[in-house]
Amino acid sequence: MGDFVQNFLLKIISGIVLFSASLEAQEIPEGFVYIDEVIPDIVYDIRYAGAHNFVGKPINGYENAQAILSKPAANALAKVQKELIQKDFMLKVFDAYRPQRAVNHFMEWARDSDDTIMKQEFYPEIAKKDLFQLGYIATKSGHSRGSTVDLTMINVSDCENVDMGGTYDFFGEISHHNTTQISEQQKKNREILRLIMRKYGFRSYSEEWWHYTYDMEPYPATYFDFPVK
Repeated sequence: MGDFVQNFLLKIISGIVLFSASLEAQEIPEGFVYIDEVIPDIVYDIRYAGAHNFVGKPINGYENAQAILSKPAANALAKVQKELIQKDFMLKVFDAYRPQRAVNHFMEWARDSDDTIMKQEFYPEIAKKDLFQLGYIATKSGHSRGSTVDLTMINVSDCENVDMGGTYDFFGEISHHNTTQISEQQKKNREILRLIMRKYGFRSYSEEWWHYTYDMEPYPATYFDFPVK
């Protein structure tokens, strides 16, 4: 066999192996889907895959900056996106399905009173020891059931964030839906998102303006732990 043919075959074989490995890495349980497969124009800012989050480092279980949801939730979210685009807005997703190992990571972090490197940005007015009591950190998260999503709106024209009067994952009263610390326009922006999410079956969470759960979630009592790849 000539060198050219041999090298050519090796390249083909290597390509097959790499393709197979890629497919294996993308495998998720039946009933789940990557959001960008259902909504190709979705924008991601997956904070837990990097260091820009309240812990200050990548979170266990986030091996890639991807977002996964149960299929019914993802299909409903696609309807939200379609209607928002008619209003010159789009969705930006911060987090969706969250492995239980990530929740465990949060719990370990919360118990370490000396680790406060991100306090000024994410919880400047709250003692770290109170995060459990105040409901910001929990031993179980609805995200791990696969039908909860954290998101905001961006402008179609420039992809800039719509002003919601507070930042994602900020632990404080300004993040609450009933806060009095934001302007009328910021309240209006939050309400645009809340009403459209509600229209397509997502309920809001009073403490976090970005947090929504699909009413008809298919796994209401199951907490998954497969990684986000």
